[in-house]
Amino acid sequence: MYACICHAVHENEVRACISAGAHTQEAIGEACDAGTSCGTCHERLVDMIESYFTDSVPAAA
Repeated sequence: MYACICHAVHENEVRACISAGAHTQEAIGEACDAGTSCGTCHERLVDMIESYFTDSVPAAA
């Protein structure tokens, strides 16, 4: 599925950018152009960043 329709960037590409260190919407845009046009995907990109950290960090005991 596309994360950014304007630049035809797939969710997998955005996830790879996040894994590589793009931890802000702006950093994702610099890495793969997602979110650098109309802005409709901004909320989706932020959600993907938050999910990355939620899913990657083990819950405290």
